[in-house]
Amino acid sequence: MAVKPRPRPPTRLDAGSRAIPDCSTAFLPVVGWLGDASRGAALEKYAESLLTTNAGVLRALNVDAEPSRRGGIPGLTVRTSTRVGAVPLRSPATGRSDFGLVVSPRFSWLSIGEALGVAGFRVTPELLPLPALPQSEKSVPPWVLASVVLARVEALLQSLTRRFVVTRAVLSAPRGQVDVGRWATDGLARGRPLAVPCAFPDLRDDERLRAAIHWVVRRQMEGLRGSAAVGSTNALRPLLERCERVLSAVSGSAPLRPGASDRDRWTREPLRSQIFRDGLEAVGWTADETGLAGLVETTGLSWRLDMERFFEAWVESLADGVSRRIGAVLRAGRTEATRVPLNWEPRGAGGMRSLLPDLVLARSDRTIVIDAKYKPHGEELGVRGRAALREDEREVHRDDVLQALAYSSLFATERVTAVLAYPCRPERWQSLTERGRTHARTPVVTASGRRVDLVVCALPLGVSAERGRAALLAAIEA
Repeated sequence: MAVKPRPRPPTRLDAGSRAIPDCSTAFLPVVGWLGDASRGAALEKYAESLLTTNAGVLRALNVDAEPSRRGGIPGLTVRTSTRVGAVPLRSPATGRSDFGLVVSPRFSWLSIGEALGVAGFRVTPELLPLPALPQSEKSVPPWVLASVVLARVEALLQSLTRRFVVTRAVLSAPRGQVDVGRWATDGLARGRPLAVPCAFPDLRDDERLRAAIHWVVRRQMEGLRGSAAVGSTNALRPLLERCERVLSAVSGSAPLRPGASDRDRWTREPLRSQIFRDGLEAVGWTADETGLAGLVETTGLSWRLDMERFFEAWVESLADGVSRRIGAVLRAGRTEATRVPLNWEPRGAGGMRSLLPDLVLARSDRTIVIDAKYKPHGEELGVRGRAALREDEREVHRDDVLQALAYSSLFATERVTAVLAYPCRPERWQSLTERGRTHARTPVVTASGRRVDLVVCALPLGVSAERGRAALLAAIEA
């Protein structure tokens, strides 16, 4: 059963877009957004048509919405999931993207940036093939788009193939086609018989494209260094290091802002891969100074980021450090290294085809299974305990516990520890630390007498790698 999110107020961006936190339910009044109050009942029908027209776009963000009223005011009840991002909403009247919806992280972008930096930007936002959004607030920091641009231009640079280009040069010996007339008048007649003007095919890189990549990376680096919104070296450092690596690879080409004619020529060349086209698109964003929706005052790109995948990647980076400290081997579900198939009889019957724990730390005498859960009730468990959860949240937590115990049954080592990890704000985690409530442990004894230690822990999102690893290790070894 899905979690019923706790009600949260929406954030007003402007006349064109609205923002709501992830994992929440919000009421969006449509008066003043979709039209004025004088439209009355017609405004409610317009809101319903808006949802019908944009059903597929809303699914891209896993957003569920329905027309409703609150205090006699018409509006939309919107329920968000663990996916953040921004999508345009097409007007059923004009057919244009006059409206937009932004789902923002319930944790601050500073915390997200810290965690992505610790995780080495294993997960980056996904750009959507949708129209641009109307104006929106400057809420998304520059490194979010920079992480996408850098990933694309890195792949573009690696995909570049050398090609033959006709080169003209004055050489000391004939090569290719010799301009005999010029050699006779400029070389031989002036006493320079070894100055031979030649035209010949030369195998080389596309220098103008390398120069464009050089310019793009320098622009991204300037934006990152000048960003006061991030306020975090952990978010910036890995991106700046990536910039330096790309600049080193193109150091032989002077930076040059790509013109429209260059970009058009590169796009029209045949047999270009998707990596090449994606890279050119990122070059175009930088040249046109296009930002993500939620970042700039002009139109913005549509995007999304799966926060479940983000949280799993961050916990994986912490577990990597913990595994080295305790002498264990880390396997990650992200790379399919933990998948265990389920062989149903008769074949094809049953439900799930396999079990896929997020993370497994394996030693000869011990196995630690970690399941990362980006769910909003994790903090409530630590602060006020199970009694503070709604019934639907308790049911979801029971499912989490049963899933963790199912994963623990896959391993036969002497000791097995199953860990449920939930994200927590650093200030909330500090409060839990002072009260000794950052984690809870219980032994589970099976019918065969085998013991499994079940641990539920809160991990502070947005702290240094060292503090994050220490928090995870403390939960495992408690």
